[in-house]
Amino acid sequence: MAKIFVGGLAWATDETSLRHAFEPYGEVQETNVVREPETGRSRGFGFVKFYHEQDAERAIEAMNGQELDGRRIRVDHANERPRPDYRGDRLPASHQRYRDGGYGRGC
Repeated sequence: MAKIFVGGLAWATDETSLRHAFEPYGEVQETNVVREPETGRSRGFGFVKFYHEQDAERAIEAMNGQELDGRRIRVDHANERPRPDYRGDRLPASHQRYRDGGYGRGC
């Protein structure tokens, strides 16, 4: 399986149009347009998963810099970000202040 990043998407681009644009390069396993949780509006980028690495390579070569739904898109390999390890009730240091109540001394 190979996952590619697609940036510069038009607000109107959805998973179906993304799939149709990339299917000529190989069998697409999944498409995802990243959206704002509160509004559901596209954030202007998404991902396409192919079953085979060579199909993803062909798609990157063919589609990078092309136009989709009126916008020039950027296509490249997706970089997987490591997920934080939250075990038990330990919170990352950046979240500790919320647990403490957030009030200074003397309040």
